[in-house]
Amino acid sequence: MADADIHFYFDPVCPFAWMTSKWVRKVQAQRDYRVDWRFISLRLLNAHVDYGEHFPPGYEAGHAAGLRLLRMAARTRAEFGRDAVGTLYAALGAHIFDGEPPTGSDAAVREARGTREFVEPVLAQIGLPTALADSLDDLGWDTDVQAETDEALTLTGKDVGTPILHFEPPGGVAFFGPVISRLPSDEQAAELWDHVVGLARFPGFSELKRSLRERVQLRALGGRGDEAGVQEDWHGGSRRLKR
Repeated sequence: MADADIHFYFDPVCPFAWMTSKWVRKVQAQRDYRVDWRFISLRLLNAHVDYGEHFPPGYEAGHAAGLRLLRMAARTRAEFGRDAVGTLYAALGAHIFDGEPPTGSDAAVREARGTREFVEPVLAQIGLPTALADSLDDLGWDTDVQAETDEALTLTGKDVGTPILHFEPPGGVAFFGPVISRLPSDEQAAELWDHVVGLARFPGFSELKRSLRERVQLRALGGRGDEAGVQEDWHGGSRRLKR
């Protein structure tokens, strides 16, 4: 997609990437922007990390599920084109994050996202063949996922997580985020977009960050999942861990 205005690097199991993607889609509905949905794997980013020491229970299973879903997304792109990745991501994210909170242990819920039982109904819903689920276990697609993960890190440096946005590629600025915890209204979405693009177009922009944030407002995570949200404080932990 040579004429894309944004390259959006996502891991489908990252709630903050999902929230940012919902905001970007709101802006797309109002502005003439094209997005190329690209891959970045939290499991590959944290390949050097001892999950038992650095993450809560269930995170390794969740990140592994994300990698499995990205394998399927890579095959989808190869067989059905780049636009199909955006459709697939929208459907996966809605099933993972926008439904009622699931039952079961955290580890079991996270792991289930990378199974045939989870993805086949999603594929059928959007008119893609369920045979794409065969690629969940196909390590051959890891080369594609690793290549785009590496590509994203060459744009921002390694001390980042997901999502990564590259504005006006190939020459524009890329950065981690913006990380938002609630979905803005249509009016707020466009206003926020203009501010972010303003920062992105300044070649000297490096980072804008704070570690105190509210819990991401997604229904499956116990939030309201709307523009209002519920105010809570949340400490994200070490910035070197990609969650």
